[in-house]
Amino acid sequence: MKVTISDVAKLAGVSTATVSHTINNTRYVSEETKEKVYQAIAELGYTPDASARSFRTGKKKTVGFIVPDIANKFFATMIESVETCLAQHGYHLIIANTKEDMEREETNIRLLSAGLVDGLLIASTMEDFSRLDALIPAGFPVVLVDRTFDVKKYSSVCVSNFRPIYRSVCRLAGKGARRIGIIGGLPRLSTTRERISAYQQAVADCGLPEDETLIRYGNSMEDSAHTCLDELLERQCDAIIVCQGLMGAETIVHLHKKGIRLAQDIDLVSFVDYDSSIYQLYDNQMDSIIQPVEELGQAAGEQILRRIEDPEARIFEKVLTSTYKPYQTPQSWAHSDR
Repeated sequence: MKVTISDVAKLAGVSTATVSHTINNTRYVSEETKEKVYQAIAELGYTPDASARSFRTGKKKTVGFIVPDIANKFFATMIESVETCLAQHGYHLIIANTKEDMEREETNIRLLSAGLVDGLLIASTMEDFSRLDALIPAGFPVVLVDRTFDVKKYSSVCVSNFRPIYRSVCRLAGKGARRIGIIGGLPRLSTTRERISAYQQAVADCGLPEDETLIRYGNSMEDSAHTCLDELLERQCDAIIVCQGLMGAETIVHLHKKGIRLAQDIDLVSFVDYDSSIYQLYDNQMDSIIQPVEELGQAAGEQILRRIEDPEARIFEKVLTSTYKPYQTPQSWAHSDR
């Protein structure tokens, strides 16, 4: 049965009017009472009709951004770009960090969409679209960021990395690499599926051995690349592609600690999705796939503002493209000399 505002009021021990004022911010409610109400909303999974609420109360000039890992500089950089865009239009930004946990994401969506914000940007860690869709109140403005679903019910802004991954595999094969390993993020994510698909297609087209053990998956968070890297080195990979910037930086450090030289002992292709001195230090020793993270954040901010102004507008899908930047190989570092 659908949860009602009366159910929330009963669990919180307050009147329905108090719940309404808390959600719609139409009258002063103490912080203690607000906490009780929002806790009840979270426990019951209450989702008010966003269209009706906006009609009654107007906008709060606030947007929520649900991100999977605020410690990841890719998302931190994106947040700054989104915030800059929103500030230019008088909007504020609230950040919710899920740590790649689907339960945390569910809780955050329920809380933020229950009257705290005018719209949501979501970099979802969920695999099941129906689970996400069930959490979104009717008519609530949502834009999916970076990670998308096959069902196109919500506007989205993302980056395609299929071509850069494909080109990198072909370049490595052309230089003589035969055992190219790849470290992807969480298998359930759309970004990971696209990158692994590009890798597999290129391996087949280049006539390389199709070995599933050369595909490893990290969790896209800090300290998740070490095990994957060690497993690929044990399988005698002569080149490795790392499909995420944070894991790429960790791979560089881990290889350095092992005394393995980039471009001499092994070839590396790494995503570069935020500014870092470590990328600059090894720029001439590895191929880079540079994601337009600031442009992605700007586009996300623009799209959520459009959805807030017109929730019934046509669904819009914006796809940006990364840049593949191969390093220039010194003659003495050719594969034949290894």
